[in-house]
Amino acid sequence: MIKKVFLFAVALGLVIGGSGLLWLATLDIPDFGSFDERLIAQSTKIYDRTGKILLYNVQDEVRRHIVSSENISRHIKNATVAIEDDQFYEHRGIKPMAILRAVFVNLGAGTLKQGGSTITQQLIKNTLLTQEKKFSRKIKEAVLAVKLEKVMNKEQILNLYLNETPYGGNIYGVEEAAQAFFGKSAKEVSLAEAAYIASVPKAPTFYSPYGQNKEKLKERQSLVLTRMRELGFITKEEEQAAQTEIVTFLPPQNRGIKAPHFSLWVRDYLEEKYGSEVVRSRGLKVTTTLNWEWQKQAEEVVDKIAPGNEANFRAKNTGLVAIDPKTGEILVMVGSRDYFEVSNDGNFNTTLAHRQPGSAFKPFVYATAFNKGYTPETVLFDLETQFDVNCGDGGNCYKPQNYDSLFRGPINLRNALAQSINIPAIKVLYLAGINDSLKTAREMGIKSLGNDPNLYGLTLVLGGGEVSLLELTSAYGVFANDGLRSPYFNILKVEDAEGKILEEASPRTTRVLPENTARLISDILSDNQARTPLFGENNLLTFGDREVAAKTGTTNDYRDAWIVGYTPNVVIGAWAGNNDNTPMEKRVAGMIIAPLWHEVMAKILPDLNAESFTDPLPTFTDLKPALRGYWQGGESYFIDKISGKLATAYTPTELREEKVLTSVHSILYWLDKNDPLGSKPSRPERDQQFALWEEPVRAWARTKNIIEQNLSDLPKEEDDVHLPEFAPRVEITSPNSNQTYEASTNLTIEIETDGEYSIEEATFFLNNNYLGASNRAPFSFRFRPAELENLQERNELKVIVYDKMRNRGETSITLKLDY
Repeated sequence: MIKKVFLFAVALGLVIGGSGLLWLATLDIPDFGSFDERLIAQSTKIYDRTGKILLYNVQDEVRRHIVSSENISRHIKNATVAIEDDQFYEHRGIKPMAILRAVFVNLGAGTLKQGGSTITQQLIKNTLLTQEKKFSRKIKEAVLAVKLEKVMNKEQILNLYLNETPYGGNIYGVEEAAQAFFGKSAKEVSLAEAAYIASVPKAPTFYSPYGQNKEKLKERQSLVLTRMRELGFITKEEEQAAQTEIVTFLPPQNRGIKAPHFSLWVRDYLEEKYGSEVVRSRGLKVTTTLNWEWQKQAEEVVDKIAPGNEANFRAKNTGLVAIDPKTGEILVMVGSRDYFEVSNDGNFNTTLAHRQPGSAFKPFVYATAFNKGYTPETVLFDLETQFDVNCGDGGNCYKPQNYDSLFRGPINLRNALAQSINIPAIKVLYLAGINDSLKTAREMGIKSLGNDPNLYGLTLVLGGGEVSLLELTSAYGVFANDGLRSPYFNILKVEDAEGKILEEASPRTTRVLPENTARLISDILSDNQARTPLFGENNLLTFGDREVAAKTGTTNDYRDAWIVGYTPNVVIGAWAGNNDNTPMEKRVAGMIIAPLWHEVMAKILPDLNAESFTDPLPTFTDLKPALRGYWQGGESYFIDKISGKLATAYTPTELREEKVLTSVHSILYWLDKNDPLGSKPSRPERDQQFALWEEPVRAWARTKNIIEQNLSDLPKEEDDVHLPEFAPRVEITSPNSNQTYEASTNLTIEIETDGEYSIEEATFFLNNNYLGASNRAPFSFRFRPAELENLQERNELKVIVYDKMRNRGETSITLKLDY
């Protein structure tokens, strides 16, 4: 039995092996002489949100110029071999050990993850086979590579590879790459330039000299040069000279691409997810989120205003983003003033770059404080303050200034944020907590700051970290969307050549801020009266009757100017500065970037429904005085406005006025920052910032000649004009409760009243619905019941009268109606 099984297995193996050998033997080598005429397969096309406006054809106008081997620099050849296949001249098309190693890795992973490809295999892959990751394709690739090595020599194979390799976008082959990058032929490039050319094919989009990863490209170029020296292609001296050579790339050529920063960013994503070959040749149709009409308008505004910013403020570049805060869709992305302006690094996408946001970061800190119980009415002292607890003991003293070098004394959080005052903002950060403020920003979408508060300290609120314009604008969308976070995205749908949907957006929202906190921030940032002292009454943040919230930001060194503004249905962020981080003129963002932002917003708003922000809840009256804006002191009492004496339970609510015993201290005297809603701290001096805040506040109070008070200064007498016995008496004399009246007739209410003080007003109600009032004797009132709603056969008619001291008396009868 065992013998039969063995013989069957041997026979089966021979059949399978023979079939495999037959399959391998029948593989044909294509006509490599036809490479010059080969056409790229269907290319990916990227559209706007309508799916009709073509933004970018990934392979539009494919650029390839075939050159002979003698017209390609030996440096390009050696650099390519050094970084792609250092055993190229030794192997026969494949490297068995590399393939074996890849097999073990792939089997362990259960998928094709590692290739072990030679230059010959890459040539086969780029020209004759698909890019699909299948074991059968890899086997065919290896077999064809071996066969190709038998009919062509190494020089021919390398020449074909260098003429076929993609170098990014529509550039194919080293001749086209050399012309596009350096304006030279492939034979004329320097060693340093050749190393750059050899660096790109590994990941043409990632290593593009026109992309976001120029530092990574330089690192790879350096690696190429090192490998060339190690393999004996160049000397150490040649390597050192090439490593230090300054290489300048020509500007990219405009080949009809629309919204280039956005389109190429989308392409980067597609290549990372699907692979460059799929994007290049599989005919994907990509419908993006971009609003092309708005994009055109934004580009026109940038083109018009940005040159003036350079001339007037030394701000050479700018970026702008517009997002739908309800969905997260990116509607506009202008990455620079001109993508094709090489002298200004126009191809660099400033909306993705990380820069210091200045005061544009403040709303996240204020939102954190509002979460903890602080209110827009809470008052802090804007006074020159030393914040470093180690100052004088070898520590770095930290005494920041306001933008205008002025100090305003007590100022509430509404005005402090609206006017972007620095000193109160630093105090708000301390009260809110750096950790919690970072957490708020992170949950709202700012991921670049990380989690370590030690990296920033109290400078965080003044923009001490670095964020991108895209994530900052997206995070402001949380304020616009009542505390709901909708992560930004750029693609609505991806379809393959047959129309099959490969991916489709499904926007999601998450609550990351309490609804009322978001509304408080929007209420402040749209409060034109509050920001008028900084911007003036008629300023670039206003749009007539359209309600728009906005915040500017300028870094202390004037390297960055920001503005982010929003309505409930769009948020627009803009930045101005220099890519090389050189400072601009010393002007605030309101002068540099606000005009550009305003004009773009003004063009977009008419296309949107006019939506207003929902009003936040009023501040709770039971909060401690320090949280409700009483900077004069923290011990409060109520008086009667008429008598000036202590209010009692009988004092009408509208006549109760809150007073505080004058005792001027910093807010840390009145509350514990870790529990602001709790009781007053028994030993406030334990807080490390207490003495630093308290000293300037007490000094300021002395300069104002403020007289301190204590409990002995409370009024000694109680309100004696509002007592139960002083309530006026009132009687309804007509109509009569014993009579039934026709609802359609006119009725006159007549009363008789008297009291300790003269009567000044009578108000009338039917079934607790207000009818009207009379403030002249004899205080009668005429009405027709049939004109009212919710009538019944028996109705309550009530009259309330007030005397000149606002003492109140009331009475009611049953009014019978026939209706």
